[in-house]
Amino acid sequence: MGAGHPECPQRLDAIEDRLLISGLDIALERREATAAAIADLELAHTRMHLASLRGLSEQLREDMAAGGPGRAQVDPDTSINTHSWDAILMAAGAAIDATDAVMAGELANAFCAVRPPGHHATRNQAMGFCFVNNVAVAARYALERHGLKRVAIVDFDVHHGNGTEDIVAGDERILMCSFYQHPFYPLCEHSTASNLVNLPVPAYTKGMDVRELVDMMWLPRLEAHKPQMIFISAGFDAHREDDMAQLGLVENDYAWLTERIKEVAQRHAKGRIVSCLEGGYALSALGRSVEAHLRVLAGV
Repeated sequence: MGAGHPECPQRLDAIEDRLLISGLDIALERREATAAAIADLELAHTRMHLASLRGLSEQLREDMAAGGPGRAQVDPDTSINTHSWDAILMAAGAAIDATDAVMAGELANAFCAVRPPGHHATRNQAMGFCFVNNVAVAARYALERHGLKRVAIVDFDVHHGNGTEDIVAGDERILMCSFYQHPFYPLCEHSTASNLVNLPVPAYTKGMDVRELVDMMWLPRLEAHKPQMIFISAGFDAHREDDMAQLGLVENDYAWLTERIKEVAQRHAKGRIVSCLEGGYALSALGRSVEAHLRVLAGV
């Protein structure tokens, strides 16, 4: 995204460092992603949107070869460069590969440490650091390629997952549960589709208040939906140390959320969970929060 941008490569470094320091690294199986196929991305995005991203990336390569900067803005917060298209394919590919591995029973669950994030990417628009909606692609992939009847998406990023909502609203096979700071970016209208459980919360909301809302609003809907697989948009920018927003969660809150999601998955989905990194920009807090999330997923 460019120098000084919060969505930076050091985010993944911070996660790696924390997993090594904590010793959790030895309890995890690591896999390299493969690039997503365009046909699979089209389960969630228009052909025109994907062609535009690919074409812009190729144009930037030509521009850079001619001495240009090799970078362009797609919105005020989001830029694309000569390597972005490859990263986009790998990030979505990680979510697809994880879905295949969990469905095959090779893995109990999976966490995809990916950049760029995805939950602001709508069917036909890149925005908010996001180009392709990794979780929405994977959820639709599980339905269309693996024949599942019902899946759920749980989004605990501090920002509203407007892109995921745009893609899944009205698709009764997919239940989407989220909480997010409001009013806050992306400041768009929220859908009232029946398959969405939107929980907007004001700035300075603490973790215990979020837990109460999850108990009252998310869990009954998840139990009623009986998802056969759960996908998590795992943003950690609601942490109290993250100055991108003003919510007050801590590592124990992310562990608690993951435990509740895992319990639903164990009851209805054979434990099948695929979690994908979204936000989280305070590097130390990000590493600690991902560790808490993975300890619950790994059962250690």
